[in-house]
Amino acid sequence: MVCGVSTTLAPTAPATTPRRPAPGRRTRVLALPEARWALVSLLAFLAALALDLTGTPGWAYGPLYALAYAAGGWEPALEGLRALREKTLDVDLLMIVAALGAAAIGQVLDGALLIVIFATSGALEALATARTADSVRGLLDLAPATATRVGEDGTEEAVPTADLAVGDVLLIRPGERIGADGTVLDGTGEVDQATITGESLPVLKTPGDDVFAGTLNGTGALRVRVGRDPADSVIARIVALVEEASRTKAPTQLFIEKIEQRYAVGVVLATLAVFGVPLAFGASLTDALLRAMTFMIVASPCAVVLATMPPLLSAIANAGRHGVLVKSAVAMERLGEIDATALDKTGTLTEGTPEVTAVRPLPASGLDEDALLALAAAAEVPSEHPLGRAVVAAARARGLTLAPAGDFTATPGRGVTATVAGRTVDVGRAGAGTAADDATTVRVSRDGVPVGTLVLTDRLRPDAAGATAALTALTGTSPTLLTGDNARAAARVAEATGLTEVRADLFPEDKVTAVRGLQEAGRKVLFVGDGVNDAPALAAAHAGVAMGRAGSDLALETADAVVVRDELTAVPAVVRLSRTARRLVLQNLVIADAFITVLVLWDLIGHLPLPLGVAGHEGSTVLVGLNGLRLLRESAWRSATAQEA
Repeated sequence: MVCGVSTTLAPTAPATTPRRPAPGRRTRVLALPEARWALVSLLAFLAALALDLTGTPGWAYGPLYALAYAAGGWEPALEGLRALREKTLDVDLLMIVAALGAAAIGQVLDGALLIVIFATSGALEALATARTADSVRGLLDLAPATATRVGEDGTEEAVPTADLAVGDVLLIRPGERIGADGTVLDGTGEVDQATITGESLPVLKTPGDDVFAGTLNGTGALRVRVGRDPADSVIARIVALVEEASRTKAPTQLFIEKIEQRYAVGVVLATLAVFGVPLAFGASLTDALLRAMTFMIVASPCAVVLATMPPLLSAIANAGRHGVLVKSAVAMERLGEIDATALDKTGTLTEGTPEVTAVRPLPASGLDEDALLALAAAAEVPSEHPLGRAVVAAARARGLTLAPAGDFTATPGRGVTATVAGRTVDVGRAGAGTAADDATTVRVSRDGVPVGTLVLTDRLRPDAAGATAALTALTGTSPTLLTGDNARAAARVAEATGLTEVRADLFPEDKVTAVRGLQEAGRKVLFVGDGVNDAPALAAAHAGVAMGRAGSDLALETADAVVVRDELTAVPAVVRLSRTARRLVLQNLVIADAFITVLVLWDLIGHLPLPLGVAGHEGSTVLVGLNGLRLLRESAWRSATAQEA
């Protein structure tokens, strides 16, 4: 409701560290002046209210009310005066005038409540904007600040990544992040590029393959020729896409401001008329002023504000208790408006990590499943590769005893070799491990003789099929699967979850294009994702939900809501809760408008006593507030989840 707070991301400076931002880099709530002033206003109001209700003399609580007015109202008053200088009138100034008018006729509490509501709303909006800017700066931190450039004579020098040019050759050592988009000239390594493509497993890179800035080289050194200017890298384009998508929401905000402008002008003109017309016909100054102030009180949109916020805030609180953090009342409302859904695959429909799903010993090996798995896991214990960690985890989950391993070596793209119980054990991918595979097969050999294979896949979430069915029922159409993974892996997940529309091998901008295509067709799209590569689509969608357990910083900040416990069925549940909240908002608006209309007409046509006008105004406020608080009940969430079952 508070005008004048920008929702456009601030310009971001180049990254100075290759890591994601530490928690301390997030903007703290009280670091924002809007939040500090709102807190002072709220505390002063609560203290004054307590003294007022206990019959304390006015000299004790009066200064506290004054402090609440000043702390919460000076900024919107200043913005309103600036708007007046530009010959415009907004609701901010109207509410300040209404609050002062209430105080002028003795209704100090009403005015202070109006001030506190507006100050708190402005603080929340400022915090959301600051946190989004923080997360964009954190994204830029994925790219390293420096890179090792190799000269024509073979010399190496560390240079800022911002100074790299197309054609430069970089040396990427194991464990380093790649400094620019380019092509591998020499070397072999496995690169974790989940931040860009969403692929759950590292990708083998050999000469001729493309690599991306910000992705992490695993084992093996690479020489890479820079193919794009750092300012035009994929990671930089993701930042631009998030900023652009944030700005595309501005037309809706402009429409709301136009409504506020017309309402504010109308109430001010009407109040002046209510004051001036009786004076012209001989009414006393006191009677005319009293009627005008009564009109200002009963026509103020306080009841309308409370008609909207309690249902949405109650829904937010209820969802939060059940592991879904919805960031604002606007976000909660938008969730209920969606009529189409798009889903990421890795980390959203799937768990995002490889898992051993089959153990297949060869008949001639003399090994059973447990013996084969224990042999492979013993060799993989020193490995830091995700596949190796998955094999070890599977063995430990079965309670297997792992023999000590020695002479461990790891070869990028091929696997590991170790000596286990005096025998040489090799564990590596079977064949070339092509991108068409939707599962990874690992070959296990002992003294050069194959003894079996292990199959690893990215496991589907147990509730994935139920969640997609519920979303289909809510929107009337099956969700669309948008993934950067290969087509075969996408098809396997789509078949398991009942999805019919699949788009695979997508880059972040491709996901944005797909979401915008649906919206240009008149749909209001909910996008659900978890990675950095999902952030632009989360920002572009009508509403975005991020999976929180392994979600990237940017995805968590860009999304309208975060599923903290990674329960996918919570997504359709919160959509249904939002729809219930929107129905209560409509009910409350009808109630509030009815009260305002009756009281205004009574004041204009007859004689509305001031106490009765205040009672009617406050009564409507209490009524709509209590109606909205119904969504705090546990039964409201149970109803939302039961209807999704």
